[in-house]
Parts: sequence; structure tokens; C-alpha cells
Amino acid sequence: MIKKMMIKAMIAQRHVARRCFSKGPVAAAYELKVDAGEARRDEAQVALAAKFDALHESLASLPPVPVCTYDPTKSSCSLLLLLARSLASAQSFLRKKFHLWLFGPPPRGMYIHGPVGVGKSFLMDLFYASVTVPDDDSCCNNDSHKHAKITKRRVHFHEFMLDVHHRIFVYKQKHPRGDAIPVVAQQLAQEAQLLCFDEFQVTEIADAMILKRLFSLLISDWNVVMVATSNRAPDALYERGINRSLFLPFIDLLRQTSDVISMEDSQNDYRLENRADGQSYFWSNKGVHGDNNINHNLQAKLEKIFGGAVSGIASGTEGESIPVLFGRTVQVARLNDRCAWFDFSDLCYQPLGAADYISLCRRFPVIIMECVPQLDANHLNEARRFVTLIDACYESRTRLVLTAQVPLDELFVDFEAQVESSDGDEELIVNDKGGNSSSFATTMIRTKEGKYYEWSATGLIGVSLAQLSAANDLAFSFRRAASRLVEMGGKEWGRQ
Repeated sequence: MIKKMMIKAMIAQRHVARRCFSKGPVAAAYELKVDAGEARRDEAQVALAAKFDALHESLASLPPVPVCTYDPTKSSCSLLLLLARSLASAQSFLRKKFHLWLFGPPPRGMYIHGPVGVGKSFLMDLFYASVTVPDDDSCCNNDSHKHAKITKRRVHFHEFMLDVHHRIFVYKQKHPRGDAIPVVAQQLAQEAQLLCFDEFQVTEIADAMILKRLFSLLISDWNVVMVATSNRAPDALYERGINRSLFLPFIDLLRQTSDVISMEDSQNDYRLENRADGQSYFWSNKGVHGDNNINHNLQAKLEKIFGGAVSGIASGTEGESIPVLFGRTVQVARLNDRCAWFDFSDLCYQPLGAADYISLCRRFPVIIMECVPQLDANHLNEARRFVTLIDACYESRTRLVLTAQVPLDELFVDFEAQVESSDGDEELIVNDKGGNSSSFATTMIRTKEGKYYEWSATGLIGVSLAQLSAANDLAFSFRRAASRLVEMGGKEWGRQ
């Protein structure tokens, strides 16, 4: 009997091994997750894993990033600069022809869209882990890209665009009349030939206007492969955004260079299967904004999570200024070495954006926020900032501890937005729909006087179309934010 059981166990082990090795690396990793009970088999995920394996195999034929033969920032002679640009253009043409002749068509990227929690990011992360980074001397090894060894970067799309705008900002400070996009594209390509984006969405006109040119250079000239997950189909990107006609060529480029994969038929939100343990989201109807009479048990729990010696206002010090991109700072009044403690008004009633929240997440592994109100049509800008904070915490695996007025399933109230005109002035009208329904970065506009304003919060006539797009994208994003808060409440969530 024991001998038969041993034989069955050996056969099962061989079956698992054969199944893993007969598939590509992504499908094999997925099967291991299923066998370990860390994932539940889903046919849509199995099909997506197979597509990732096909892309993984095609990366073996991807040539290295070309070596740039000129630096436009270092040429002081306009004639030499013109000649250099002409030479670079000719080289770009020859690179494309040589690439097609020697390697065949370049690998197509992937754009995966569908509802929240269906496994898009999960599978992309398995693919990303399967791509190995070359050794230091691999650039001299002719066989270096036979095993998908390329430089890579996995980043939330909003964080990537903040990085792009900061690079443009730095370049323009030194070269006010220079063209920053080719230089930025070159920098990005030389840092990563595989770009994996989570939560690809376009809500800002500043992003929309540069995407077509930037990615055309990255993909066509610099052999960069893009993989992206999104809650939106390509045709719904930047929907009803201002000057959207100028953005449409990017959608054409996306379809020409990437396989568009829909998971819209998948309705399972797997994040909700792992319910929160109740140690990150607390609610009390006594915790209304401005009311400090939160029950003592709740306050004791927050103090325990906070832990450590306190700095800032509570200790009589001035707190800490956290540096942010573009030379700005965000002030933290109550903190210790690992945790920052805020009121909802500190972070969401102030003109802050993704760059501020990302900087906070990099500095603190734990963030506590008190007095979160129910978020409806009366809190558009506050809700937008809040879901941006959730995205930043999620991507950095920062533990976000919240106290709110209502249970989590009542935190976000769905709404619809429309534009109405009267006497030649357009006004954004938002109506509550009720019920539970998840974010996007904030574009900060700097005036000549040095003050910062939010693009969608200026209230200026002529930006209402941008406001309409932003409001509708916010309503669209509520479900993802709620789903992420559930996942982030798990016992294993956080950096430490």
C-alpha cells in the first residue's frame, strides 16, 4: 500500500515537472502558483499566459538599443547640429531596414484591458519576472539576447509620465529652445528596452499631447517593447478629453505596434477573495471630519500601528519637509522613522498630486489617515486626490491605514457628469447616482508668480471639457480603488 502511494506521488511530481517544462516560463510560473494554492485556475488567465510566453520567445530576436552617435545638447554650432540630426535620421532609417532584414519584424507589444481584479497585473508581473537582465559583459556577447536578456522597467503609468515630465523640465532649464522629446526617448530606451506599465490611462492633456511622438521614437527608433494593463480599451483612452483629435494618432500607433487583448468577459475580482483582516480600515460614525471624539479603542489601535517615538507637532518640533519632483516639498507634521500620520484634509484638501504621494510612499512604509468622509459628487477633487494616493500606496506596497465615517463598501458613491451651457459659459454638472462603485495623476500648473494650481481644479472657462473627462474617469476608477483597499488590508500587505 505504501509502495503504491509512493509510486503515485512520484508520478504526480513528474506530471507537475513535465507540465512546467513543456510550457513557456510564464505558463509554468502560473501553474506553480495554481498548484501552490496561490491562484485559482482561470481560462482567461491561462490564455493570457500563453500570449506572454509567445512575446517572451520573440524577445530573443530583439536587437540591442542602438548606440547614439551624437548628443544634441553638446553641440554649439547650428550647422554641425543640423548635420548631426541629418545623420541620425539616416541612421534611424538604416537601422529599421537592417533590423527587418536581419531579425524580421520587431516584437509586438501587448495592451491588456479589462475589469479590476481579473489578473492582468498578476500575469504581467509573472512575465516581467521571467525576463532576465543581461550581465555587465553581455553587451559584448553575441548570444546575449537569445534568452530574452534585456534591460527592463516595470512602473505605474502615472509615475512613468511624472518621470517623463520631470526629464523634460530638467532639459528645458538648460536648453529652453531645444527639443526635449528625442533626448528623453533616448534616455528611457537606454535604461530599459522592455517597459511594463500598470494602470495605463490618459486623463491629462499634457500627457496626451506627447504620447504619440514619444512612443513612436521609443518603439520605432529605439527598439523598445511596451506591455501595458488598463481598465480601458484603446478607443476609450482620453475619452472626451480636450483636443482629443490630437491624441487619436497615438491610438493608431498602439494598435499598429501592440496586440490588444480584452479580458472584458472576466467578471471575477480575485482581490475580493482575500478579505481584509480589519487592521487597515476602521470606521466610526463618530469620526466625522473635524470631530476629535473618536472612540478610545480606535485611537489606541492607531497608536499601536504608529508605534515608535513621535516627531513633529506632537513633540513640539516642526515636522519634516519631503522633497518632491520639480523642486516642491510636502510637509509632514506628525511622523516617526517609519510612519506618517495625517488627517484627510492634510493630503486631500490641499493641491497635491501623484508626485507628492509617491514621495511620501518612498519615505514612509506606513501612512495613517484619519477622518475620511464618504466620497461623492460633492468631493470631486478630494476623491481624485484620495484615489491617486491609493494608487501610489498600492504600487509601492505602502501600508495605508484609514479611519472613515462609513464602511468600506459605502465609501465611494458613484456619479455621472455632464456639461451644461448658459449665456456662453460652460458649467460642469455632477449628479449622484448612489451605490458603490476605482485613479489618476494630478497635473500641476505653475504660474509666472510661482504658484501651483491643479489643471482640473482651476474652474477656468474653457477647461470644462478636461474637467468632464476627469470627472468621468474618476467615477470609472472608483471600483479599482475600493478593490485595492480590500487587497491592501490583508495581513501580508506592506514593505515591513
